[in-house]
Amino acid sequence: MKQTFRRGIFKEELKNRFLSLVEVDGKDALCYIPASCRLSNFIDLTGREVFLLPVVSPNSRTKYSIYALYESNNYILLNLSKVNETIEKNIRSRRFSFLGKRIHIRKEHTVNGYKSDLFIDDTKTVVEIKSILSFTKDKEAQFPSVYSQRAIEQMRKLSVLLDKGFNVCYIFVALNPKSKRLSINEDIKEYKDLFNVCVKKGMKVKGVSLKLIDGEPVIISSLPIIL
Repeated sequence: MKQTFRRGIFKEELKNRFLSLVEVDGKDALCYIPASCRLSNFIDLTGREVFLLPVVSPNSRTKYSIYALYESNNYILLNLSKVNETIEKNIRSRRFSFLGKRIHIRKEHTVNGYKSDLFIDDTKTVVEIKSILSFTKDKEAQFPSVYSQRAIEQMRKLSVLLDKGFNVCYIFVALNPKSKRLSINEDIKEYKDLFNVCVKKGMKVKGVSLKLIDGEPVIISSLPIIL
């Protein structure tokens, strides 16, 4: 990894979901977690090797931010804020040609009260991006991995937007490059039922996987989605 990373051993995620303790050079360091949800909901990082980036702000409480996990000879992105950035950079590529014209794209644009991750003005398409952290042996990643009322409410709102004539694209992003397929978690029936309703209304669904190359996340493949 060409960027200047520091290695550390993850100790614990603190009550504030943006903060954690990581052992760096034998000392505990307060580190920032750039994610909107608690990582402990998806993976137990205790005692595992992580890579950190220095925090440049002089007024920050933290010296480092958590960037990636080292797992089975792979670097797995933990900085979830980079996921949307990666999709935005690639949304005009041939991989997403199924979305049609993609010239005018806005980030975090609010549509009828719904804050989209991306909005394609050309086709009035709301793009929702979901990161998946999965380490299952069968290489099938599921979403949601845990019950999420927020994801359910989002799906309800997307259903309404579809009724109002907007297009919707739901993009799953597997952060583990070993993931080979994606599926909807059948145990969370409320989410799956709403998801299927949106698909029937015309919602487009896409799955991709990321890999860190020279410290930067790169889309390496499209993944089949089992509906």
